[in-house]
Amino acid sequence: MLGAEHGVHILGECSNGEEAASALSSMKPDVVFLDIQMPGMDGFGALHRASAAWRPHVVFVTASGEHAVDAFEHGAVDYLLKPYSRERSRLSLERARAGRQRVWSGANESFPERLPVPGGYRLRMVPVQSIDCVVAQLNHIEVHVGTERLSLRKTMAAMESQLDPRHFARIHRSRIVRIAAVTEVETLESGKYVFRLASGTRLGSGPAYRERVRQVFRLRVL
Repeated sequence: MLGAEHGVHILGECSNGEEAASALSSMKPDVVFLDIQMPGMDGFGALHRASAAWRPHVVFVTASGEHAVDAFEHGAVDYLLKPYSRERSRLSLERARAGRQRVWSGANESFPERLPVPGGYRLRMVPVQSIDCVVAQLNHIEVHVGTERLSLRKTMAAMESQLDPRHFARIHRSRIVRIAAVTEVETLESGKYVFRLASGTRLGSGPAYRERVRQVFRLRVL
C-alpha cells in the first residue's frame, strides 16, 4: 500500500523486533509503520533501543486494540488496527506527514494535541487544551477537565513529558497546571504559592519548583 503512494520511498522491511531496532538506527527513516507483537522483541522494545540514535514518527500497526494507550504514550502519530483499508493506511500516512511538517517548520519538539484516556471498553481522546490540571494520587494520576476527574495509570514524569511546557507548568512534584487556566496566584509568607484555577480548584506549589513558578508566571520576589 505504501509503495503505491506518491512521495514515499520505502527504505526496508523487517521480520522481527531485532531487525526493526537495527534498521531504525542505521536507516534513520522519517516515518516507521511498526507492529507491536513481533518475534524476539516487541515494537515498544525496538523503538526504545533505537531511540538514542533516531526517533522517527511512528504509526503502530497491530491486530489488537489493547495496546492503544501505551502506543500513544510512546508518541505514536496513529494506531492502525488490522485489518485495514487503503484509505485508512493513507490517513495514517497523512498524519505522519503532518507530524514531520511540524518538526520541519522549526519546532524543536512536537506534543500530542489529544491524550487517550481509557474508560471501560472505550478509549476517550481528550483535547490537551481542555485539561485544567493534573494531580498525582496514590497509584494513579487524576486529569481534571472542568468538573470531570479522569483517572490514568501513568507517572507524573510521563505525563509531564507529553505536555507542552509553553502551556503547562509543574508547580509541585504531584501537580501540573495549564498556565492559561490559572486566574489568581496567592503568595504565602513561607514563599510558596497557591493557584486558583478558573474551575475553582486551588493548588499549592512545592518549594523545589519555586524558581520555575516565578519564571513561568513572572512573579516578583518581595
